[in-house]
Amino acid sequence: MIKPQTIQIIEYDTIAVSGGKHSINKEMFKELETLILEMQETQHNLAIDFLSLSAKKPMGKIIRAKNYVGVLQLPSGNQIQILPKIHNASRAASEEESKQILMKMLKTLRDFPSKTFSETNLSTLKMPLFEIFIKLYLQELIVLVKKGLQSAYYETEDNVRIFKGKMNFSMQLQHNFIHKERFYVVYDEFGLNRPENRLIKSTLLKLSHMARHDSNKKEIKRLLSYFEVIEPSKNIDKDFQSHRLERNMTHYKKALNWSRVFLKNQNITSFTGNVGIQSLLFPMEQIFENYVGYQIQQMTPSNWEVTLQKPVKFLFEEQFKLKPDIILRDSEKKRHIILDTKWKRLNPKLENYGISQSDMYQMYAYAKKYKSNEIYLLYPMTDQFHSKKCIDFKSDDDVVVHAVLIDCLTIEESLQDLVNSITRS
Repeated sequence: MIKPQTIQIIEYDTIAVSGGKHSINKEMFKELETLILEMQETQHNLAIDFLSLSAKKPMGKIIRAKNYVGVLQLPSGNQIQILPKIHNASRAASEEESKQILMKMLKTLRDFPSKTFSETNLSTLKMPLFEIFIKLYLQELIVLVKKGLQSAYYETEDNVRIFKGKMNFSMQLQHNFIHKERFYVVYDEFGLNRPENRLIKSTLLKLSHMARHDSNKKEIKRLLSYFEVIEPSKNIDKDFQSHRLERNMTHYKKALNWSRVFLKNQNITSFTGNVGIQSLLFPMEQIFENYVGYQIQQMTPSNWEVTLQKPVKFLFEEQFKLKPDIILRDSEKKRHIILDTKWKRLNPKLENYGISQSDMYQMYAYAKKYKSNEIYLLYPMTDQFHSKKCIDFKSDDDVVVHAVLIDCLTIEESLQDLVNSITRS
């Protein structure tokens, strides 16, 4: 039996059967090609952003990663791991650095199930991304079992000899038309076999077949011992619909959010096709925007008001919505500063450094509608800019747009320097 592979690529890298930086076998390429073609039929916009299929001489067909990062687990067990393309002015991030930065950013996503993990654990960072996500789930379960599994009354259906509860007449006719001595009934029973525990056990059983790292496999086996008397879920959708988190069950919330991801092949940003893939994929534009907004909120002095994605204004009456990523206000000095994030790579060799006209039109509209002459466009630093960190553009009516390059290898320090320069000027 051929051992499943993990192929690691970076944003915008290409994959081919032969030649190029990343070569894979024909079977794996065909799996990915099938995925792309289905996405184009069912989720065209996601297909454009995620993976593209084209041809290039002399390699033939190639697949190019776009601006989604994370991991794809294909039906064969093969995995594609996509890391963000991160540079500073002098070098690219290592694999461990890219994972660390990605995990640090993911914590600030509103719907990301785990918030309290340490992204600096070196042994964890050596794992493939999918194994890291499994580990995060297992860490939530360790907390859960320490606090205790919860029992409850739950509805049970069974074919019994002693009548109790309520008769299920349709099932009685189906199963006991001949066996008059039996009763197909629905009744309440008290115990651990409630929907929440069934879903967690089903998740552990699924991951026991998917996990490859020894520490994860060992921990799954240990945790399953706590669920020995609990049945796996027979109807996952029904159990998710019927589960309820009472006041004494808040410690279940994060684990069940992860269970939904793993059992329903759902994603914080999901692909829902028929290819049978387990995906955990995230748009870097959204990750960057969320992380920068969160950090600037934490770093800005208390005499400044910071708002994210509000207030909403319109370019015309109730048409063409305007919603800057971040607004800083100092009412005493009457300063309104607008910051917008763009996960795009600028290039000093391109006209206007590669900044799109539409982005500049957007910034100019912000300046006019929000009555601000201080506009900041935040881009990730690349190794093509050796010393320049800010590019200024000034209009003839005194609107100034500062295109600022953020060093994502030391992103917290870079953002703190920006906040200090803005608020102290």
